[in-house]
Amino acid sequence: MPKTILIGAPIDAGQKRPGCLMGPAAYRVAGLAQAISGQGHVVQDWGDLSCPVVEAPACPNPAVHSLAEVLGWTEILADKVDDALSEGAMPIMLGGDHSLALGSVSGAATHARRNGRPLFLLWLDAHSDFHTPLSTTSGNLHGTPVAYIAGRSGFEAFAPFPAPIPADRICLYGIRSVDPAEHAALLEHDIAINDMRVLDEHGVVAPLRAFLEKVRRAGGMLHVSLDVDFLDPAIAPAVGTTVPGGTTFREAHLVMELLHESGLVTSLDLVELNPFLDDRGMTARLMVDLVGSLMGRKVFDRPTRAK
Repeated sequence: MPKTILIGAPIDAGQKRPGCLMGPAAYRVAGLAQAISGQGHVVQDWGDLSCPVVEAPACPNPAVHSLAEVLGWTEILADKVDDALSEGAMPIMLGGDHSLALGSVSGAATHARRNGRPLFLLWLDAHSDFHTPLSTTSGNLHGTPVAYIAGRSGFEAFAPFPAPIPADRICLYGIRSVDPAEHAALLEHDIAINDMRVLDEHGVVAPLRAFLEKVRRAGGMLHVSLDVDFLDPAIAPAVGTTVPGGTTFREAHLVMELLHESGLVTSLDLVELNPFLDDRGMTARLMVDLVGSLMGRKVFDRPTRAK
C-alpha cells in the first residue's frame, strides 16, 4: 500500500469567516492518522505549512482580498504536493479553506504531466467554485479553484496552471449552489455537473462509476477535493457556507467506499472545516470517518454504538 502523507494547510485567506485555520489540528485530534493506519497504511505527518511572503500585483477587481496570502499558499502547496507524489505517496491536505486547491491540484498536475499521465478531478462540494478573480463579487478566492484548474482567463496574478484539466476530466459532484455567472461559464466549458438533482434521480452510484471508469480507461491519476459542505449541514455543521440538501451519512460513505474500491485516488483535499462552528467535534469526526472509508474501512467493520 502506498504511504500516506498528511500536509496541514491552515489557510483562512480564501474567505472572510475566521476558523478554518484550526482545521488541521481538529483533524489530528479527531484521529485522522489512526483512522488511516488502522487500515494498514503507513502514515507520515509533515506538520503544518507556513505561508511564504510573496508580492501580489494590484487586482483589477477591488472586491478581491488576501491575494498575496493566497498566492503564497498556492506556491508552497504546489511544491509540497508534487514532493509527496514524487515519493510515491498519497498526499492528504488538511484544510483550511478551499482556496488551498489552487495549489494542491497544481502540484498534482505538475507531477502528472512530468510522468505522462492525465489528471482527473472529482470535486465533492455544494459549490462549483468556478469564479475567477475578475468575476467574483464576494472577493473570496475559495470560490475560484475549479476555474483556475480548467484554464479560465483572469488568473494573471497566479503562475500559469501547469496543465489545465480538460472539461471531460472534471466532475462536479453534489453541487447545489451555483450563481448565474458561474452557470454560464460552466456551460461554455462543458464540465460534467452532477448536482443533487442528478443524484436524486439516478442515485449516487451510477454517475460516480461512469466517471471512475473514464479515469481507469485513461490510466489517469485522480485528485479528490472534499468540502465539508458536500455533506448535509444537519450532520456536518462546522462550515461557514452551509447549503441545505447535501449528501447523507450513508451516501457520503458509499461515495468513499466506491472510491476505495476503484483504487484510483492519488491525492485528497479535506477543506472548509471550521471547528469554531462545530458541535462537540461531530463534523471533524465524520470527515475522519469518511477518510477511513476511502482508505478501506467497510460499514460492517464499524462497532455498534451504545444506545
